[in-house]
Amino acid sequence: MKIKSLLNKNDSLPLEELFLPLINTKDSSLKHIISPPGCRLDPKWYDQDQDEWVTVIQGYGVIAFEDATVVSLNSGDYITIPAHTKHRVIKTSADETTVWLAMYFDKAEQ
Repeated sequence: MKIKSLLNKNDSLPLEELFLPLINTKDSSLKHIISPPGCRLDPKWYDQDQDEWVTVIQGYGVIAFEDATVVSLNSGDYITIPAHTKHRVIKTSADETTVWLAMYFDKAEQ
């Protein structure tokens, strides 16, 4: 077993966000997302087939939704975004790396 860290200690990051898979199963996946300070953010809307639970581990991020709702997430905050809810990240920390965890999953059957 090798211990790894979700917190970024690397000073030589690219200018784009990094999406690193941590766990993939038949019905869900977990991604580690790193948004370097001042990185270029994808202007396209995300429209996923699965629900998404997302949390900020370090830094902060601002998510805009197609219905004009805007949500700011600080370290420790999380939200669940229903499948096919169009959204995009419009801002992240300018002076520190923003670290996210995002879990994608099929809606639980009631």
